[in-house]
Amino acid sequence: MKIEKKITEAVSESVELLYKAKIDMSKILVQRTRKDFEGDFTVVVFSLLAYSKKTPNKTAEEIGDILKIKLPEITDYNVIKGFLNLSISKEYWLDFITNIYSDKNFGLSESDENSKKIVIEFSSPNTNKPLHLGHIRNNLLGWSLAEILKANGNNVFKVNLVNDRGIHICKSMIAWQDFANGETPESTGIKGDKFVGKYYVLFEEKYKKQISKLEEDGITEKQAKRKAPLIKKAQAMLKRWERGNTRVNKLWKMMNDWVYSGFDKTYESLGIKFDKTYYESNTYIRGKEIVIMALRMGELYQKKDGAVYLDLAEYGMDEKILLRADGTTVYMTQDIGTAVTRYEDYKFDESIYVVGNEQNYHFKVLSIVLDRLEYSWSNRINHLSYGMVELPEGKMKSREGKVVDADNLIEEMINTARETSTKLGKLENYSEKEKENVFRIIALGALKFFILKVDAKKNITFNPKESIDFAGHTGPFIQYSYVRINSLLKKANKKDIYVPNIDNIKVITKEKKLIKILYNFPLIISEAGTKRNPAIIANFVYDLAKEYNQFYHDCPILKEKNSDIKALRLIISKKTSEIIKTTLMMLGIEVPERM
Repeated sequence: MKIEKKITEAVSESVELLYKAKIDMSKILVQRTRKDFEGDFTVVVFSLLAYSKKTPNKTAEEIGDILKIKLPEITDYNVIKGFLNLSISKEYWLDFITNIYSDKNFGLSESDENSKKIVIEFSSPNTNKPLHLGHIRNNLLGWSLAEILKANGNNVFKVNLVNDRGIHICKSMIAWQDFANGETPESTGIKGDKFVGKYYVLFEEKYKKQISKLEEDGITEKQAKRKAPLIKKAQAMLKRWERGNTRVNKLWKMMNDWVYSGFDKTYESLGIKFDKTYYESNTYIRGKEIVIMALRMGELYQKKDGAVYLDLAEYGMDEKILLRADGTTVYMTQDIGTAVTRYEDYKFDESIYVVGNEQNYHFKVLSIVLDRLEYSWSNRINHLSYGMVELPEGKMKSREGKVVDADNLIEEMINTARETSTKLGKLENYSEKEKENVFRIIALGALKFFILKVDAKKNITFNPKESIDFAGHTGPFIQYSYVRINSLLKKANKKDIYVPNIDNIKVITKEKKLIKILYNFPLIISEAGTKRNPAIIANFVYDLAKEYNQFYHDCPILKEKNSDIKALRLIISKKTSEIIKTTLMMLGIEVPERM
């Protein structure tokens, strides 16, 4: 039984003994003691005052006295402003570390056929531009959350929804058709997604010039945006595409294939894979069918111009359009189709959409729309909302081409890792191929950790140089700590790593701090899963690496003369190494053997 549970039960018994009252154990709060207080676990006594009828300090002291008698693991206590701080015996911590030493799955829960089914949609790119830094945050959050939820014993499915249709796709198609003169990714040597993205930007440039010209002729900007020839051509193409025009469909398929080949290379670079990919070009059809059926059933209403709406007045919201007057669909329509198709595929217990915070309202409405259409699982939809990634010079703008291209960023990170590692001079005996692999691992570790260490809800200002600092709050620092531990373990004679006789170990102050962090690993995994927040995992592993480095500096290991203390420190080192690697894997970060 974990010590927190023992303490909770003992507090309940103490309240009954001292104050003749039974207490719901859910009201007893036992938490880790703050770093600035002495102790290991803290009982918050304020919820107990209704039973004691005494001051917080007096209540804490009376309960503390009983706990010392009831639990031999408690060696002492102190009270600070109503917080009962308990110190746990060295024997408890030594028993803990020796017991988990051989447990390769410590802190992890396995899934089975009865486990919760969770579908996580992330990435969701448009086929009119390459992946950029914002997409990187989306992919890293989705991947990491999936791994964390797996570690919590869930059956998790990673899915992608490709936005391969709509007016934005037609913009790229019109621009290529009008201005490309037949050039292709092959003829230009440009990666497919970047090639198509170039024409999306070109469309916007030409479109803006047309708008300006129309404004000069005396009409308003709003009118000019509607009347510009290019936007009219794009809208007409969208209608032809939805009607199944063969020529338009052939162009659409060719350009999308160019983009997919580019996406695949970027996903491979990031280490991202999906269990299934959905395409809006398929799911919008299902959504349209559902909307038309709901209209016939009287769940929706149609305006005189033919547009179909859902009235959301009872929710304090505006009406929501689901079909335009010309019969074409909107994002909500295709999201309805995607959600219904996905539920039929997985019968999920939860469906999580990893999408930026500018879509908060959209996903709130999606859940309401599905509920109004009488899908019983509509309340299983959740939105993992995240903040934007900005550059030191400001916000990125896809339409103007002012973005950090994902491929270029990865290449820049690898170059920086190469320069930094070369200066340290620790890869002399490696082949060029081995060196390049290490540079790649360090670069991606730096990028992923920098993105994931920040709470998803917060905006990030990305700084590549800061992210790759080997001595900072970074991925390379943690990777280097792992490499340092493994180097130590290789130097250690295997016979020195054994379960020590704890009776021969008197003082474990330094060891205890590290053991306590390892002890919290299962709780951290649970907390990160419950809060849907990879930053909890990222900052835990940084704290672990930082504490180990201090331990390594303060405590002799291979030169320790007491064989049992030496064995203990090697066990702690080995377990720290394992947990660093396991935790980094949840963040999608590899660890090198040397740096």
